[in-house]
Amino acid sequence: MTEREKMDKGLIYDPNDDEIMEEQLSFLDALYDFNATRPSEMEKRMEILYSLFAEIGEGCYIQPPFHANWGGKHVHLGKFVYANSNFTCVDDADIYIGDCVLFGPNVTLATAGHPIRPDLRSKAYQYNAEIHIGNNVWIGANSVVVPGVTIGDNTVIGAGSVVTKDIPANSVAYGNPCRVQRQINEHDYEFYFKDKRIEE
Repeated sequence: MTEREKMDKGLIYDPNDDEIMEEQLSFLDALYDFNATRPSEMEKRMEILYSLFAEIGEGCYIQPPFHANWGGKHVHLGKFVYANSNFTCVDDADIYIGDCVLFGPNVTLATAGHPIRPDLRSKAYQYNAEIHIGNNVWIGANSVVVPGVTIGDNTVIGAGSVVTKDIPANSVAYGNPCRVQRQINEHDYEFYFKDKRIEE
């Protein structure tokens, strides 16, 4: 079995394998071009953006700089996804993101991990596990989502969280490690921030 095949199966593999590195670099070149665009080059920026990802729905916007191990090759975006600056996808495995998802600045989605065993880690061996993010999720600034995590629809992840376990739908969760603090409730439909009422 090749190292690339091991990677695709979620097994421990050598990410510095020549075949893997050669393929990976071609996607990183395209990512470099995206990050080098000027703010006035919106058409060019969007053209590159739509070529980077495995899937991308309408109305998506990623604010440069964007960082990704595979340039977004393994990232699947729904519709109307917005990511603020320094969005990082360690996309050695697939990352699935639903519709209307918001990412604050400096959010990291990391599918890659390394064995705890020192002799394997000293060889830079790696394994990967998919990340799944539902629809209408908001992940606050400086949050990290680790390999294998699923976040349910409508959930809010507070700024600075480290998400190490699955978070169910319709939750407000935050902390390190991230934990569900409460469910979205009637108060949230009446107030948008503290005591500030939603005027409709």
